[in-house]
Amino acid sequence: MRIDTDTIAQAILSAPGWARVGITAPDEHLRHDAARELACAILGTDPKPRWLDEQLKLSL
Repeated sequence: MRIDTDTIAQAILSAPGWARVGITAPDEHLRHDAARELACAILGTDPKPRWLDEQLKLSL
C-alpha cells in the first residue's frame, strides 16, 4: 500500500501543534518526542507517552 504526499501532508497538519514546533526545539528529548508524535499522526496510531516507561510502579 502506498500513501500519497497529500495524505502525509494532511496527517502532519492534523498533528498537535506542539509536535510540529517541537521538532525544531534545541532539546534533544523534546525533538524525539515530537518526531514520535508526528510519526504516530502519519500512521494514524496513538503514541505511548515515554513517561509511562519511566514512571515508578507503586504497589497498592
